[in-house]
Amino acid sequence: MARPNVLPLGDLEAAVMEYVWKQQSADVKAAHQAIGLPRGITLNTVQSTMERLWRKGLLGRVKESHAYVYSARVSRGELGSSLIREVVTGIMAGETGPMLSAFVDLAARAGDDELRRLEAMVAERLEQREERA
Repeated sequence: MARPNVLPLGDLEAAVMEYVWKQQSADVKAAHQAIGLPRGITLNTVQSTMERLWRKGLLGRVKESHAYVYSARVSRGELGSSLIREVVTGIMAGETGPMLSAFVDLAARAGDDELRRLEAMVAERLEQREERA
């Protein structure tokens, strides 16, 4: 699958993705009931949002009767990785230092367990690289 074009992801798009991840699949009417009505958003707006997410490659869809049923084409982790990759390559012009520092700061604020978890992830990745070399 081609890498999805995810940046920027608006508030409604994020809410739709969250809903579809939880439900596994959804049609526009169900998504509107869950997301649109509480926000005072029309059915057409939710439909346009789901269509846009489909065009971005984040949602898949199949036609069932007269309606499309949408499902996620990417996991939450894949979406997060794509967003970070686009920020680093686009906004940060490939400079990883500030981003790495931000991750370390985030982990530190979350506590010692998260710092250790980050350290273990780095060690595991280094070990995988050494095994391939």
